[in-house]
Formats: sequence, C-alpha cells, structure tokens
Amino acid sequence: MRHADERSELLKLTRRYVTPGQRYLKLGGSLLGMTGRERAKFTRKLGKAASDISLRELGILLNGGWRERTTASWLIAVAGRTEFRERLGELLLASEVPFAGEAYCLALATFGALADVDLLVAYLDRYLPRPDLDYDQAAAVGALLLLDARLGVGQAARFLSSDGLWQQWVDGPPTKDYDALSYREFIDELCVVADESARHCTVGSQ
Repeated sequence: MRHADERSELLKLTRRYVTPGQRYLKLGGSLLGMTGRERAKFTRKLGKAASDISLRELGILLNGGWRERTTASWLIAVAGRTEFRERLGELLLASEVPFAGEAYCLALATFGALADVDLLVAYLDRYLPRPDLDYDQAAAVGALLLLDARLGVGQAARFLSSDGLWQQWVDGPPTKDYDALSYREFIDELCVVADESARHCTVGSQ
C-alpha cells in the first residue's frame, strides 16, 4: 500500500511540475533557442514552480525517472536549495538514468561553492577513465571550468592537460567531438536562465 501511495504521489507531482507544456523537454539547450517573450514566460512559470514545491516533494521527484529528476534539479537550482547538494552529487556519481546528469551539473554550478567543485571532480575521476561511457563528462567539465573561474581555483587543469584524462576520454575509443570550453559557455548560459527564473522565486526571500 505504501508503494502504491508513493507512486500515486509521484504521478500527481509529475502532472503538476514536470509535464505541463512539456517542461522537462525544454530544460536544457532548447531554452537557449527561445524568443525573448517565450523565455520570459517560461522563466516566470519556472520560478513560481520553484516557489511552490516543497522539499519533500522535490525529494519524491528525485526518486523518479529522468524527466522527474531533470525537472527537480532545475527547481532546486532556481530556488538555491543547497540542502540537496549531496543528493545531487550522489545521483550524478551513480548515473542511474540517462539525460538527467546535465541538470545535476547545472544545479551544482548555480550553488557555486567549493563543495560543488569536489562533487564534480569526484564524478570526473570516476568517469573520464571510461571512454566507452559517453555520459555527462562534458557537462561536468563545463560546470567545473565555470566554477574554477568563479572561485579562482584550478581543479579542471589536471583533467585538461594535453595528456590528461579529458583528452584521453575524447580520443576514445570511440572518439568524440566535444570541446570543453564550449561546454563551459553552455553551462554558463543555462545558469543565466536559472538566475532569470530565480527572480520570480520567493523561496530565497522568505
């Protein structure tokens, strides 16, 4: 009965926060292609959703599939709910579902602390030695480069040296077409969208 109740609540939360307007599909690169009016409308609604959802409800969404986890991670980022830092780090490291890792990296980048750097480094230490696994290494490197610049640390340097783990991963096999600096810019642009949404979120002002 308990599991049935949990599934029912997850479904209700998904209908309220994840699927309206196919929100989960837009939380990523699609945001950057929106017109100014579309983006303003989207960020306003995202900020309101981040205000409305509770900590418990966010935890339930993080136990769902990639759609729920992606949406929850964005709502966490918008509201600046750093209490989920360790949970997001665990989910990133576990890599249980596809597609959600970028959102975890985005949230850690918005938190912007040395603890977030450590979580990204732990992920890269585990997954860059695996060129056969094309997971979220590029998003994690982009987020790490961004935090390096913001915090004045240089944790990405050892990964990005000419013979470092990043180049070894890109070269494969199989070879991959990824540019670390492009991913830093991409994560930075997503952070800007999260910041725009945060202006419509009342959690931080309570």
